[in-house]
Amino acid sequence: MDNQIETALCCLDSISQTSVTISDFSDEILLNILRFIPSHDLMLNVSQVCRKLRTLCLDKSLRAHVHLHKEYTANDDAVKQLLKKLSSDIQTLNLSSCYWLAGSTVDQVTRCKALVSLDLSGCQLTSVRLSHLLTSLRSLRSLALDVGPEFDLHQLSAEGKSALARLQELKQTLLTPSYGVVPCCSALRRLHLYLEASEGCREAGGCTQLMVGQSSVPHYQNLRWFSARLAPGEVNRTLLALYLAVFSMRVPEGLTGLVLSVPGPVPPRPVAMTALMESMASTVGNTVSALQLPRTWLDGAILGLVLAHGCPSYLNVSRCSSPGFNPLHVLLSAGRDLTPLKSLNLRGCGRGPLAESCGKGEEEMDAESVKALTECCPHLIRLNLSAMHYHLPAGEDGHLCGALGHLAALCSLALPVCALAQSPPAPSNIQDPHTDLFSRSLLLGLKKSSRIGVPTYRPTTEVTVGQGEERQDRGLCIQPLLQGCPHLVELELIGAGFSSAMPRNEPAIRKDPAACPWSYNVGDGELAALGGMKFLRKLTLAHLPGVLKGTGLIELVQGCKDLRLLSLANLGSLKTMNYTQALLEALSYCTQLRDFRLEQPYCNANVAFFEALSQCHQLQRLCLVSRHGTFQPAAVAAFMQSCTQVIMCHMFMGGTLVACKTLQKNLLDSISISRPALSVVIYPLLHEDLAHVIRGMPLCHLDEITLFKSRVAEDPMKQ
Repeated sequence: MDNQIETALCCLDSISQTSVTISDFSDEILLNILRFIPSHDLMLNVSQVCRKLRTLCLDKSLRAHVHLHKEYTANDDAVKQLLKKLSSDIQTLNLSSCYWLAGSTVDQVTRCKALVSLDLSGCQLTSVRLSHLLTSLRSLRSLALDVGPEFDLHQLSAEGKSALARLQELKQTLLTPSYGVVPCCSALRRLHLYLEASEGCREAGGCTQLMVGQSSVPHYQNLRWFSARLAPGEVNRTLLALYLAVFSMRVPEGLTGLVLSVPGPVPPRPVAMTALMESMASTVGNTVSALQLPRTWLDGAILGLVLAHGCPSYLNVSRCSSPGFNPLHVLLSAGRDLTPLKSLNLRGCGRGPLAESCGKGEEEMDAESVKALTECCPHLIRLNLSAMHYHLPAGEDGHLCGALGHLAALCSLALPVCALAQSPPAPSNIQDPHTDLFSRSLLLGLKKSSRIGVPTYRPTTEVTVGQGEERQDRGLCIQPLLQGCPHLVELELIGAGFSSAMPRNEPAIRKDPAACPWSYNVGDGELAALGGMKFLRKLTLAHLPGVLKGTGLIELVQGCKDLRLLSLANLGSLKTMNYTQALLEALSYCTQLRDFRLEQPYCNANVAFFEALSQCHQLQRLCLVSRHGTFQPAAVAAFMQSCTQVIMCHMFMGGTLVACKTLQKNLLDSISISRPALSVVIYPLLHEDLAHVIRGMPLCHLDEITLFKSRVAEDPMKQ
């Protein structure tokens, strides 16, 4: 062993004495490095550095697949040059969410005759422009596009309709009630629908017009995958019913994926749904790969029918539990091999309403079944257990974090805050539902909130030798999770019952929901312990009333050096922002942060706040939501001028409508020329027209950061 160490040391010494340059790397290593560089930067800049890089940039593996999604620096000229240079080689082109590109730039896609897959979601696309594209792209088999109010299928040429008939995959975002290009796509195997029509379309009678021409929709005899994700609203629910009505004419054979996400009130289950599920389960050699149904459509019989022929890799049963039906119990009692399951969403699927007075109708986690799940599904990659309560003190046998520690492959996890509580709540944090309302009415305006029983945490620099054991105990229950799930890259800790102050289609919420009493025992000590997740990239913390000064945030970000997304909502007191100083210091360590969302009442976005935020040199998107919050226009303007990577600034706080609109206009006028992807929306949070303003935002920003929601295991894994 000693001889091996000496040999290794000699090798290290010889390496240190030899200068190694990038030209000494093998072509294979360099190609792997170049794949991480944006396509437009690679072809227009890196290829000009030297002869070797120019030669490597000619490799077909770099030229065949061009992805410009979230490449906010790709302006019109750069994209035009790129398409001109690579037109003969590109087979896959992803321009999704490139909402800033001009229509003339999209026209250049016609040069790419060899295109097989094209994603234009979010791009400016008219019926005439689409017709020209389809006429030129005869090899196209996969297409993604938006359908707006001006779309007219009759404007497509015969060649364009023939190209649609050859498509095998279609992703269609409907901004208005329409079938889009679906009637022409008779060979589809995969259909993805995103229904984003506004309620104004309902008043115009758009869905009524579709009913008349319903017979023009094909029967989808070749369909293998059908998914539909709806924005809130009656018009989208009606539109989904029209699309599903097609299945009543003919049930496709061999359908392996059915994903239907319907927020808000659920429409009645279609008559054809039972026949559709029976067909999916009964086809010989057919195993369902993905399943999600609206909560009132799924029952034990349907889920059991699917599981009888195998376990899907993606299962979303969010809020599907009901009296007499527990999806997790059905899953575990099916007697099937559950190892194929990779992504599972159990959000709000407990064993019944919680006995304690945490909130009306809130579910309690079925801890024993979750532990059994971790034993049966060792290959789980994504797991969502949020919107439930878990009340078991640390140190008890079989604690949840210990069970989750057996999932070595786990990458994404969502938990309720109370799952990390070390001990039961102090009596002062438990509300009596029979006396609380009466006492508050008598003492309104006179009684101050008590914070008795909330433990005080001291950061590492303040801990003395005698306090070391106490500090380690604060993160005791988290340790099995840290040790057993080393590859965790996404974590959500969301208080059960939490609701964002900024819903999508309704006025802003003016009253915050009550916190779970157990969550008061999750504070800075537990946050500091999360710093042990060295590979964490996405972190969401919402509704943690036990946070005092926020000092745990500092140690958290010091440990998680590769954080790309940080979302904080309602930490500590909701009557004052008591962790401001700790947040400002924590931001200085977030050197890799791309997206930052902060939702906190009484937030003061002043000069100090934006100076701290400007230290996040990689920041691209910023969203601030604060009821009764304030901002300094000069500080916002200085921040946006100095941080040249920021392309999204959404602020919904206090202030007058005039002040908000003035700042928004000034930022757009001064910066938009140098940043074509710039999206600035500044608006009073409590204004009655906020819902209308939200509908005008780019959908990619709205869905990914501006609106708060649990995202773990929300969508099927990309294949």
